[in-house]
Amino acid sequence: MLRRVWVYRWGMTLSITAIDHTQITCQPADEPATVAFYRNILGLAEVDKPEELKSRGGAWFQLGTQQVHIGVDTECEVSPSKRHVCFLVEDLAAAQAVLEDAGIETTPEPIDAFGLERFFIRDPAGNRVEIGAR
Repeated sequence: MLRRVWVYRWGMTLSITAIDHTQITCQPADEPATVAFYRNILGLAEVDKPEELKSRGGAWFQLGTQQVHIGVDTECEVSPSKRHVCFLVEDLAAAQAVLEDAGIETTPEPIDAFGLERFFIRDPAGNRVEIGAR
């Protein structure tokens, strides 16, 4: 059996400076509703994808200096899990009211995470999304 051995050399790092983007996946059947959710419900600003990537489907959204990519993946299987992205809002109660008015179920999170008040929702593809405020 072939085993990979990862070697860490003390003092050497990748010097990571930031997160450029996060990708969320959905099945092809969920693409229209998922893209509409991030565009219309969450209000993210859609940006053009490079021409050579448009045939893959999905969408890209700009949020400050970072992007959120919606990728279409026939092999993805979204199951209820804890993996998620967290979006910060200025007014948590107002954000929760907007989502609930749109028929989206919110799940409160009573545990304070170092000053982050939050709740969770699921997008149309089943991805977990955290909404928080500091």
